[in-house]
Amino acid sequence: MQKELAQRLLRELLKNSKRSDRELAEVLGVSQPTITRTRHKLEREGVILDYTVVPDFRKMGFEILAITFVKMRPEVLMSEVMKEGTKFAARFPNAIFSASGEGLGATGVTISFHKNVTDYHKHLNELRVNWKDFIEHIESFIVSIEEKQAKRLSLTYLGDVTL
Repeated sequence: MQKELAQRLLRELLKNSKRSDRELAEVLGVSQPTITRTRHKLEREGVILDYTVVPDFRKMGFEILAITFVKMRPEVLMSEVMKEGTKFAARFPNAIFSASGEGLGATGVTISFHKNVTDYHKHLNELRVNWKDFIEHIESFIVSIEEKQAKRLSLTYLGDVTL
């Protein structure tokens, strides 16, 4: 029962994390103290990492969403090189996700927002210069934020996923 409640609460928070514990309790059919305890437990256990908003990225000044695929040499996976990669990625607050992985001939991916094409190229060149000894290939998929979107970028959709 508690695990199911935790999952239901998490889905409701994904839909709208601004709601009060009282509102969430009403929606989920339990008491407000139960919701508060469950939410705090999810935070302590690291299930909930952040509470954030989903802005209109255009109004923030971004024109481009870039998904950059990088094929790195195998030695990048060594712990000391990975630590440097983590430090490098932290220098770019506009990069919202960066990880190693595998697919499409790549071993890493970064998702980032940029104010324009020049800003994106500057970011890409910095990556090429700083990691020239480890990068074999870089490819990008660029999305104009001005174009119509079939589905906007948001985690709120996950609130409707049943596992």
